[in-house]
Amino acid sequence: MNVLSVERIAKSFGIRELFTDLSFGIEQGQKVALVAKNGTGKSTLLQLLTGKDSTDEGKIVFNKEIRWTFLEQDEAYLPENTALDYLLASNNAMTKAIRLYESALATGEHLERALDQMDQSGAWDYDSKMKQVLGALNIQRLEQTMGTMSGGQRRRIALAKVLLEDADFLILDEPTNHLDLDMIEWLEDYLGKSNKTLFMVTHDRYFLENITDEILELENKTLYKYKGNFSYYLEKKAEREQLEAATRDKQENLFRKEAEWARKMPRARGTKSKSRLDAFQELKETLAKKKEAGELDLEINISRMGSKVVEFHRVKKQLGQQTILDGFDYTFKSNERVGLVGRNGCGKTTFLQLLTKRDEPDHGKVVNGETVVFGYYEQSTMHLKPEQRVIECIREIADFIPLKKGKTITASQLLEKFLFPKHMHFNTISQLSGGEKKRLQLLLVLMKNPNFLILDEPTNDLDIFTLSALEDYLSQYPGCLIIVSHDRYFLDKLVDHLFVLDGKGGVRDVLGSSLQFRDMLAESSPEIVKEKESIEPKTKNNSTTKISFKEKQQFTELERDIPLWEEKRVQLELQMSQCADHSELIELSNQLAELNSKIEEGTLLWLTLAEKMG
Repeated sequence: MNVLSVERIAKSFGIRELFTDLSFGIEQGQKVALVAKNGTGKSTLLQLLTGKDSTDEGKIVFNKEIRWTFLEQDEAYLPENTALDYLLASNNAMTKAIRLYESALATGEHLERALDQMDQSGAWDYDSKMKQVLGALNIQRLEQTMGTMSGGQRRRIALAKVLLEDADFLILDEPTNHLDLDMIEWLEDYLGKSNKTLFMVTHDRYFLENITDEILELENKTLYKYKGNFSYYLEKKAEREQLEAATRDKQENLFRKEAEWARKMPRARGTKSKSRLDAFQELKETLAKKKEAGELDLEINISRMGSKVVEFHRVKKQLGQQTILDGFDYTFKSNERVGLVGRNGCGKTTFLQLLTKRDEPDHGKVVNGETVVFGYYEQSTMHLKPEQRVIECIREIADFIPLKKGKTITASQLLEKFLFPKHMHFNTISQLSGGEKKRLQLLLVLMKNPNFLILDEPTNDLDIFTLSALEDYLSQYPGCLIIVSHDRYFLDKLVDHLFVLDGKGGVRDVLGSSLQFRDMLAESSPEIVKEKESIEPKTKNNSTTKISFKEKQQFTELERDIPLWEEKRVQLELQMSQCADHSELIELSNQLAELNSKIEEGTLLWLTLAEKMG
């Protein structure tokens, strides 16, 4: 059954044409993703589909029997509303029944009618589903007002609302933004097993690989369709581009011949050859479009780094009641590549603030080498001035920028290498898309020639093409690199080891990829990922490095108990899938949450004891 038909739509903003004659359809149960470069109209297309903007031409038709919902980048909210108010703002039968039930409980009136509506609408199931979704997304304080939350918290609540609306068709704009690794993997599993229809924009390539069955690519105002996941798309796109390159060579040869003919043609015969001139002009425009595509080209030079980089000496740091670091001891080496991971709120940003001397430790010290030049790419683009022109933003740093091998480049030329064509140089910052602002921000960081590059969530809002080019550059980057990211694909391509912050002051230094680390936690197997030497502070003959009899007993018990807990988790999940009783389902859900916490804590303790035992 067709759920959405898009027929020959067009959209322009002034003289800028995003696309024209765009058509596609989505069938029930399909999981479709849209990929395109920043600024080509991905978010605009979603706005058109959901009626938040209108097309210039063509039509968009939804199946009237299908209920759809939309997760947008910047969800509207009332600051004074609580998280619960926001979640129950949907106008379906279940949320109406829940609002009536909550009111009846508070006032003691109409309770029987409220219970009847809860039964008839199936709202008891909604209530248990809400607990499952909120638990997975770590949404705990439903009484907190939206205006007092961080952007990441509001984003997670907006995602929870979309998942709970029980719609048949989900339209999602960057659903993994502001989620930590646990949440992304849960969402991937949740959507992958669901029979709901999906249409989404995302830069998360593992997400695209594991969920989608069709990918649409918008390039040069043309829509290309690929019936498969991300790896299939990459394979078929390469084949298409190879064919286009061969066609382009033929077109260029033809263009040269036609240009020569056009120059030699006598004026008197012009009217007789109008069709040939029209074909010549069309060919010229086709070749021009191909040349506009371009690739991100990064050749910024970096400052020389001495032998001393950065040293942490038994650093302790606490924020309020939370311990971020508890005696962290580490010496960074030249060209080191580290991924900084952990749950939201565990202290990753504080770690970077200490590293760059923007914050001071409570105890211990951080020593930076004299030749270290930090380049800090932050999540926020607030320091960009909306009214400033793009070229002015670059020239504030330098008119000429040093490249490798003693070469220089002008600010204008550098912008073009970063996929800002000349017609965009005098645009204001406010006219750029979110991804274009991020790309400009990255350029400003690299212009300062850093030899220690810190990237805090660099993948948010960047398209997969820019990400791929950025990965190519960073793989050759000769300085130190620290990446904070929830993008598993990006991390796994670029870092050699991970600092895993547990939010309680501990830091694990794990050799391997993020996926290997997740597998290690899931399977409790020390063979999947080798541990590097401990980065906890220790001195020679320190008795704390020896394992006690009690700890050895703990280790033996955990080796026996963790597999049993894993089996119990599988049984609980099976019971929940077959359970129809509301109160029993809530009890099972609470048991599962406690068991998951127990498994995670037990696994981390097992790893600590395993390291002590060597």
